[in-house]
Amino acid sequence: MTTVTTPHAMTIDGAAVPGDDGFDVVNPATAEVFARAPRCSAADLDAAMSAADRAAGGWALDDEARRTALLAAADTVEASTDLLAPLLTAEQGKSLADARVELHSAAAWLRYFGHLDVSAEPAYDDAGQRFEIGRRPLGVVAAIAPWNFPVALAVWKLAPALRAGNTVVLKPSPYTPLTTLALGELLRETVPAGVLNVVSGPDPLGADMVAHRAPHKISFTGSTATGRRVAASAAATLKRVTLELGGNDAAIVLDDADPESIADALFWSAFTNNGQLCFAVKRVYVPEHRYDGFVEALAARARMVHVGDGTVDGVQLGPVNNRPQLERVSHLVADALARGGRAAAGGASGEGPGYFYPPTVLTDVFDGMRIVDEEQFGPALPVVAYRDVDDAVRRANGTPYALTASVWSADTDRAAAVARRLDGGQVSVNAHGSAVRPDLPFSGHRSSGLGVENGLWGLHEFTQLQVLARPTG
Repeated sequence: MTTVTTPHAMTIDGAAVPGDDGFDVVNPATAEVFARAPRCSAADLDAAMSAADRAAGGWALDDEARRTALLAAADTVEASTDLLAPLLTAEQGKSLADARVELHSAAAWLRYFGHLDVSAEPAYDDAGQRFEIGRRPLGVVAAIAPWNFPVALAVWKLAPALRAGNTVVLKPSPYTPLTTLALGELLRETVPAGVLNVVSGPDPLGADMVAHRAPHKISFTGSTATGRRVAASAAATLKRVTLELGGNDAAIVLDDADPESIADALFWSAFTNNGQLCFAVKRVYVPEHRYDGFVEALAARARMVHVGDGTVDGVQLGPVNNRPQLERVSHLVADALARGGRAAAGGASGEGPGYFYPPTVLTDVFDGMRIVDEEQFGPALPVVAYRDVDDAVRRANGTPYALTASVWSADTDRAAAVARRLDGGQVSVNAHGSAVRPDLPFSGHRSSGLGVENGLWGLHEFTQLQVLARPTG
């Protein structure tokens, strides 16, 4: 019998905390437990929050130390890519190549916020007084990260929070805790004790963090349903929140677009990370008279994708991360097929013990089907026919979600005019998610979120304004 170990400890007040109990971590490529992670107790959580609270005052005073720490953290992540990537693949399922991309992305975000020029607000004099407008850190931040990009999206939170002068208690998803725990271990020498604390555990740890008295800010990435519960709990003590939630992102293909010219980019905009990406294309709208050609172009690419264990050379897509998500995708596809939809590629779970599902392109689907109306967050793409551009825009905007969107055309000016009619925090032309960068704001409209991440806008989410008025004499 193979012994399952707990390879990584929590980080609390700069020290390793193994916890008194643990929980299983499953490799989605095998559906077997391959490791355990420490289960944060109520006492452990109190210790982490207290450590963050104690460290907050000194950390807030030295911006140069914060810049230096973030740049050092970026170097550490990059230097540790070969160590962390296999662990990330084992718990998340993505290929080793994609795991390395995620880690390099995390390093880039840390480096961006380390270099970011955070200039003081302009002061001015009036009637014998000087008014200085400044931004102060909020204090302790509770950061809750998801399982699809566990390291990158954790860094989206901790990099601006730390640079702004806050301290952080970070919780990864219980599906993918190990790489984040390892990151906490690596950064113990980079940031002072208590500044970054990493805890792990299944429910109700996230809810306990939100309800805890210590945090003044909650930064959460996850489903819209859970985001509503986070907002409701945080409201009881008027904690600030940033919520990056679900999306049902539409791509509109105009009638002058060439299938072979855009099919590769459009396909991977939907299926990167097995579609487990908040800003992936979730539904494609194609003109009725161009419909068959675009369906076949996308389906042909789906049939060519190499799906398998992410540790195997040449694998492009690994398994879905967890059994509940696999079941959700399977049920949504089955519902579409039962209602007259057709799978031009894929359409059923793969064989084997892992959580594999082939890239699936669905045709003869329509608004009102669950696969079109809901966020599938997996490797299944509905292609929907439309009559005219007004019809496409109305349907693209006709959901509670508004995260990102895209328009595809041979005429970029025409596409941009259509893009301006779409509701979403980011809308791209002839690409999807092309504005997701550390220096540009990322925000969801409507049920896709509250607040902003990335850039100076995202950093300001972790601050509060203060006016200092004093005599000029």
